[in-house]
Amino acid sequence: MILLVLIASVLIAGVTVYQYKEQSKDYHEVRLERKEDQIKQAIIYTLQRTTYPVTTANLGLIFKDEIYRIADIENVNFNIYDLEGQLVKSSRPKFNNDSISKCLEYHILDRLKNSPDKRYVEDNVAAGDKYQASYIYITDNRFKPIGILNIPYFQDNSFNDMELKEFLMRLGGVYLIMFMIAISLAYFISKYITRSLQTISDKLNQTRLAKTNEKIFIEDTSEEISKLVESYNGMIDELEMSAAKLARSEREQAWREMAKQVAHEIKNPLTPMRLSVQSFQRKFDPADPKAGTKIEEFSKTLIQQIDTLSSIASAFSNFAEMPAQQNETLNVVKIVKLALEIFNEPYIHFMSEEEQIIVKMDRTQLIRVITNLVKNAIQAIPEVSSPRILVSVSTEGELAKISVADNGIGIDDAFRDKIFEPKFTTKSSGMGLGLGMVKTIVENYQGRIDVTSQSGKGSVFTVRLPKVKSN
Repeated sequence: MILLVLIASVLIAGVTVYQYKEQSKDYHEVRLERKEDQIKQAIIYTLQRTTYPVTTANLGLIFKDEIYRIADIENVNFNIYDLEGQLVKSSRPKFNNDSISKCLEYHILDRLKNSPDKRYVEDNVAAGDKYQASYIYITDNRFKPIGILNIPYFQDNSFNDMELKEFLMRLGGVYLIMFMIAISLAYFISKYITRSLQTISDKLNQTRLAKTNEKIFIEDTSEEISKLVESYNGMIDELEMSAAKLARSEREQAWREMAKQVAHEIKNPLTPMRLSVQSFQRKFDPADPKAGTKIEEFSKTLIQQIDTLSSIASAFSNFAEMPAQQNETLNVVKIVKLALEIFNEPYIHFMSEEEQIIVKMDRTQLIRVITNLVKNAIQAIPEVSSPRILVSVSTEGELAKISVADNGIGIDDAFRDKIFEPKFTTKSSGMGLGLGMVKTIVENYQGRIDVTSQSGKGSVFTVRLPKVKSN
């Protein structure tokens, strides 16, 4: 709106100036023609009354005194030249008889002669003022040219210039008022429009799939804004329905996957239990002197499988709901040694250059972290000829660092980003919950767990926990 007002004001000012100039030009042309006609009529009247023969040679005698009377009556000075361009008579008493005034230039005579209406007007400048010089033929009674009439006409534009200036000032005042009104209207209209748009923008920025989103209610809006609000509210309804369907679908899928996983893991120990019982029934002889030893071995086998089932149930229970955190002041070196005591594998080694590294953590959960990482390492080296697992504890700045390294099969690059996801596993057995649970425990204590691995050469799991600052 402001730009339109500015463009309109400039265009109208330009057109006004152009119109005034054209009007002034037309006015002076008409006025000059009128002066020419008046003087020409007076000259014809004089030629009709004169007693001298009407010839070029007698023009000076005919207009000797008459030229002053005509100039005084018409209030215009003029000059009379012969057909060769020589000055014959001038109405100016103190005429400066210089060479230019006494003789017309050749181009003036040529253009006057070749003009269709036998009239030529030339624009000149004298003392910084513009003036026009009109040239027309003086004819006798038989319309034969006998001389040339020259009328200098000075253009006085002071009145028109003053009128133009006043008009432009008035026009400028009007457009200044319009400009101020345009600014005010633009401000209030933009505020009215952007108020609604800002509300919509804020709501869009707050829209989330995982939460309940509020609808927009705006009163007294334009039709376009109202349609936009209706579209947004409709989108919110569809979004909530989609979110509900998605959540329900994800829950159902999760339960289906969990049920499949639980069923699969429970079947794994049941098969060897069934085979053990069938073998015991078929081969057991009460009279055998080694019957007691066989019963003991059979019992151990069943107990191991029962423990496996128990660990499966515990793993799912622990993953679903972690125990409440108990912030205890623990010596990591001591707890890691304690956790390794349950393992009998000779290839598990422990190393620590420090006797004491203190952290605040739940003892049971720290043991669970170490146990799961070592179990994963054991499961990664079943086919290695010289298996080795190294568990090390050290200090890294303000962190306690626990590393579990093995020389097992390693982890492919394609699986490295997924190993901490629940239910993900690359093993033929196992629930895929151990590393997910370990990551949850470590992060709950503001720590982090990383893994570096090379397929076929082994893996290193590193846990970093914040140390307790010593006084």
